[in-house]
Order: sequence, then structure tokens, then C-alpha cells
Amino acid sequence: MKVTAIGTGYVGLVTGACLAEMGNHVICLDVNPGKIRILQSGEIPIHEPGLLEIVRRNVAAGRLQFTTDVDLAVQHGTLLFIGVGTPPDEDGSADLQYVVAAARSIGQRMTDYKVIVDKSTVPVGTADKVRAAVKEELDKRGLGDMAYAVVSNPEFLKEGAAVEDFMKPDRVIVGSDDEQATLLMRALYAPFNRTQDRMLVMDVRSAEFTKYAANAMLATRISFMNELALLAEKVGADIELVRRGIGSDPRIGYQFLYAGAGYGGSCFPKDVKALVKAASDAGIPLKVLTAVEEANERQKRVLVDKVVARFGDDLKGRRFAIWGLAFKPNTDDMREAPSLVIIDELTRRGATVAAYDPVSMIETARVLGARDDVKLVARADDALQGADALLIVTEWKEFRTPDFDAIKAKLKTPMVLDGRNLYDPKLMKALGIDYSGIGRG
Repeated sequence: MKVTAIGTGYVGLVTGACLAEMGNHVICLDVNPGKIRILQSGEIPIHEPGLLEIVRRNVAAGRLQFTTDVDLAVQHGTLLFIGVGTPPDEDGSADLQYVVAAARSIGQRMTDYKVIVDKSTVPVGTADKVRAAVKEELDKRGLGDMAYAVVSNPEFLKEGAAVEDFMKPDRVIVGSDDEQATLLMRALYAPFNRTQDRMLVMDVRSAEFTKYAANAMLATRISFMNELALLAEKVGADIELVRRGIGSDPRIGYQFLYAGAGYGGSCFPKDVKALVKAASDAGIPLKVLTAVEEANERQKRVLVDKVVARFGDDLKGRRFAIWGLAFKPNTDDMREAPSLVIIDELTRRGATVAAYDPVSMIETARVLGARDDVKLVARADDALQGADALLIVTEWKEFRTPDFDAIKAKLKTPMVLDGRNLYDPKLMKALGIDYSGIGRG
């Protein structure tokens, strides 16, 4: 099938590359010539395990190409996936200007039946806006009777595991009220459903709502456990043991029950905000999700609270090592990363920071800019030298079994503040390390 993916971020690029992997002929369109130059040179502008190999393989096979030519991209695809950004607006709502602009570009150029697929995370009612924008442009061209369909097909891709999630989906949500469009979507996703039909077809608005509801539920589980962790620490319980106890209940399960330094990234923060705003506009305040958001903002400062409890509020002359900067492992994404809040809070109190991340150093430097109070180092050990304590913010695998003797030797004081509960408190005590995790009693 002929497919066009509009936008070459996480959603558009993963979608386009994985569909090409299944034999489709895909054009990925982006208005940013810098991104397209990177892709045409055989590289990718994001860090996502397994994606580069798929891109290179399908470019070589002639099934995948990249362009800034909007005319070419619109004419190519029977199915046009809109995978552009939907950043939060000032009031927390999703900014749909790029989605609507993509729809208008389609309406200005299409000459035959198209299935326009909303792949970006968008609020309920977006398909109506896309449909209206396309119709308005067709009317201007005197083609108001041309047939087309607008479908909702929200993505459920975890950064760091996006390729696997696309190739082996646990569900494919399709919101469609057009029979031909539904048949085309079934044909497109058939290779991903060979062992089991994972496609759930529903009305468009329910599909749009499903994506927000899923992310809101996961964010709720994280904030719920983080709040319990704060209480566990006060009453002398170990949240890790509690997690195992409640996770063994099949009605609850283990996923997204880890206490930590708060969630970040491109999805949970903005999607919770957008759902809260949409609910407020509808006159149905979502009190639980409002609390989820507030709890997460507090959680991003928990490690700083531990620092202040040990060293006082004035941190002038103090230096702290940070391991992990990206909002999660296996990505270089710094959007809403807890590390940024921690760095700002520490330096605001006069401290300096030496920080390391296996992947996101370039992106961190771009986000932070040149600063005298933050040093980005090339190796994890380099961050330790002369630091008053080590703060672990992202649970990269290489941090799981470090050289604890080296940590003790290089730190001024053998103190580890673990925002991801990587280590056993009893072991750390036996090693002579002053250790504090999240909710470890």
C-alpha cells in the first residue's frame, strides 16, 4: 500500500519505518529541512533502539523515502498519517495548529480518495476539525464533493521500546465511520495481526478518548505509588516490598507501580494537562487527575528535599553528582525530565552539578545551554570526583551494578540518594554507604 507519514518525530518516523518494513511504500514528510537532511544521509534525528536499522534497510530496498515536498507526499499516499506535534498550549490544552495545518495541506492538494489518519495524540473532536479543514480547502478548489475519510488511530508507543510496540502491538485502536477506510486500515495492519486480531474498531471520538484515558491511567498509577512511597518512608515501611505484595494481585499487576522521582516525557505530562483542561471546559472537573499532576510535580523535588534535609537549604560550595538525565532509559528525550527540575533546584540554592547520561548529553546541552554551575561529563565516574553526594535520576542499566568502592572513594561523603530504587538498602549499609531511596523506610 502507498502510505505518507506527515511528521518525522517519534510517532511519524516510527510509523513510517515500521509500515515500510511490512512491504508498504512509504514517504515521510517534514517541513523541517534539517531533519530530512539527517534522514537522507542515513541517520535519524532521535535515539530509539532498533529504528536506525529499519530505516536504513527500507531506504535501501526503495520502500522508504524522506522529503520536504508536500505535493509529492500528498499525491503519493492513499493513507496519510498525521504524526505532527501537539504541544501543550498556555492553558494546558493541546495545541492543534500543526494538525490542522497538515489537514489543510492535504485538502489543498488531494485529487482522489484519501484516508486521513490522526496518529498524533489529540483531544476528542479533533477529527471533526481535520474534516472541516480538508472540506474548506476542497470547497475553495471547487471539489467539495470529493470523497475522503478521517480516521483516528492513536499511537501506543513507549519511547525506548517504540519499534517493538509497533511491530508487536497489544492493541490497534481504529476510530472510523467509513467502511472503505476501515477495510483499508484492516489491510494495512493485517501483518501485525497474524496470530491474533488485535484491532478494535470504534467510533472516532471513543478512539480519540482511549489514548488520553490510557495515559491518564498509567500516570495515575505512578503518582499513586509515589504518594504511598512518601508515607512508607515516614511510617517505616518499604515501598518495594509493598509493590511486590500488591502487584501479585492479578487485578493490579506489577507494571507502572515503581516509586521514583516522577514521570516526564512527551506524553504523560501534556496528556494529563490536556485531559484536565478538556474536562474543565466540559464542566466535569477531574479531581483525581488534578491530584495526579500535583503529586508528580512534588515528586520531582523529592531528591532535592533529601539533599536539603542533609546539607541545609544553603548549598553554596556543595557539588552533587547526577547519574541519568533523560526522562527514562533508552531515549535521549529531555522533555519534562525530572533531572531538569532537580538541577534547577540544586543550582538555585548555590550548588554546582556534575551530570552524566549514556545517551542524552547532546540533547541536555542543547536544553540547558552554556552554564557555569552545570558540568556535563563523559563518564559516570567523572561525575563523582569531589561530589558531596550521588543522585540517581534515571534507571539506565549501567547504573544497576556499579563499582561501589569507587563511588565511596570518589565522593566526599559516601552518600547515594537513589531516585529509582536500584539498590538494596541492607547491602548499601553493609558497604558503609549512606543510602536513601524512595519510600524505603
